[in-house]
Amino acid sequence: MPQSFTLKDCALIAIATGRRAQTLKELRDHLQSVPVGSIYHHFWGHLLEARFDEPEFNNDIAAWVRHALHDKALAERLAVIDPTDFPDLEALRQELIDVIEERLDESDYVTWSRSDQQFEFIHSQIVVFDTRRRVERPEDFTELLPHISASSVFYHFIDARRRNDERIDDLCAWMGSFEDGYAGLKERLAEVDPFFATLTELRDQLSAAFRDYFQGEQ
Repeated sequence: MPQSFTLKDCALIAIATGRRAQTLKELRDHLQSVPVGSIYHHFWGHLLEARFDEPEFNNDIAAWVRHALHDKALAERLAVIDPTDFPDLEALRQELIDVIEERLDESDYVTWSRSDQQFEFIHSQIVVFDTRRRVERPEDFTELLPHISASSVFYHFIDARRRNDERIDDLCAWMGSFEDGYAGLKERLAEVDPFFATLTELRDQLSAAFRDYFQGEQ
């Protein structure tokens, strides 16, 4: 019998790097050497922040380019970058640099942000908590998932993908330890894109996948 699933929660601690950019060139230069955890923070950190409005962009870099540099074209290019398309954060870093350098090659005009609108690079450190809740079988998640915290969704379905070589979430990794493997359910979960949705929406999608799968077996 496979081990029970340990449900965990988490928080992201934001740490200043002391690096700031006021121009697109400065942004490019810093991106080449900032800690990889900073790339992680500026793509994923906003998901755990309390917001009362619908964010216009899915990553901090695109938002800054649009609102501080007023470069709508570049902001749109940066906004469509999906970090789940890349094998690791270093590959994502390179994609950002390539897109920005392409934009720099298009014009010699240097756009400056106001001094109070500089881009500040933040590094994230994740802190993990044990909720002391255990799940014995995948079908038990049908009732549990709608009630887990958004930060638990983040930890097990998003952060998990950078913690294993297969780049899969914790739920799929755990289900693979059962004899039948739950292949159909894992395929359904693999279709869920964790980046272009809020954590609440993501929890709803996961809940629906488990509910539909196990109700279909009845």
